[in-house]
Amino acid sequence: MIAPGPESDVPRALHLPGVLTADELQRSAHYLVRSQEPDGAIPWFPGGHTDLWDHVECAMALTVTGLEVPEHAEAARRAYLWVESSRRPDGGWPAKFRQGAPATALREANHAAYPAVGILHHLLTTGDTAFARRLWPTVESGLEFALALRGDHGEILWARSEDGSPGDHSLLTVCASVHHALRCGAALAERLGETRPAWSAAADRLAVLINDHEDLFADRSRFSMDWFYPVLGGAVHGTAAKERLDERWDTFVLPGLGVRCVSDQPWVTAAESSELVLALAAMGEHDTAVRIMRDIQHLRDPADGVYWTGYQFAEQVRWPVERSTWTSAAVILAVDALTLTTGGSRVFLHASEQAPAV
Repeated sequence: MIAPGPESDVPRALHLPGVLTADELQRSAHYLVRSQEPDGAIPWFPGGHTDLWDHVECAMALTVTGLEVPEHAEAARRAYLWVESSRRPDGGWPAKFRQGAPATALREANHAAYPAVGILHHLLTTGDTAFARRLWPTVESGLEFALALRGDHGEILWARSEDGSPGDHSLLTVCASVHHALRCGAALAERLGETRPAWSAAADRLAVLINDHEDLFADRSRFSMDWFYPVLGGAVHGTAAKERLDERWDTFVLPGLGVRCVSDQPWVTAAESSELVLALAAMGEHDTAVRIMRDIQHLRDPADGVYWTGYQFAEQVRWPVERSTWTSAAVILAVDALTLTTGGSRVFLHASEQAPAV
């Protein structure tokens, strides 16, 4: 369920009091604009490769800051038009692009589904129904591509290979992300006068599997995303969400540093930390979420406001040397969810009491 609210809210400057100013967040977002390629793609870093999921996350961040900075709003629109133009005939996207050209024929399920989250977010943030209608066929074909990868139990197999065959396993984080996208797609359909009950039914089934049959998914439990993404994606909520996060909190969360990417490496990342903040925001755990957001500010480059991807605390070095665009994007989206600055924040709050009422 996507929390109700008006199509757009009165614009106000995004900031997190005591942690990040509006100017600091706009500087972080401008890195995404500087990295954007002429065709609209936003790569991992200038000159790097692009993947659809992280590209959409960057477009969402630019949509948020675009309420204050017109250049960012236009960059977000260009990013979504690239999503439209780069789609394959089967509704999927190559898992990797380099300088505008596909670098593989592999197509991942969560990539194909994620435009549903981005376009609903754009509509809720800007109120631009015409743009959402234009992108609707892209959203629809992407979700249908993902659903064509359903396994015997209703799980989503992770990808379609280069030769067109489906993957041989399902991943918890992928299915949690697709669950989120199906909910957003159904909400977008309703706002556009469409009905897609099969999407809601598929999301319901995924929620059952995520909550009650986690052994169905390949074991990636060392990754923090498998820990918190079922909450972030809205499949696990209430008491079950709190119990899930409490169970491995000390495994992944390092006070003063942030959240580990994987449990067995001395490496915290700003993106995983920000995504945990999104999960906490959906639960209404505001103070804890703000504390984590404050903890990761050691990863912010004061020279230009860009976030380093991570910090290897055993060696006391920032790593990798490239500063990923989607890391800065995740910070921006987390701040928006914490502050309810835009209507788009509702895509991460689900049915939380933190969401704005009509």
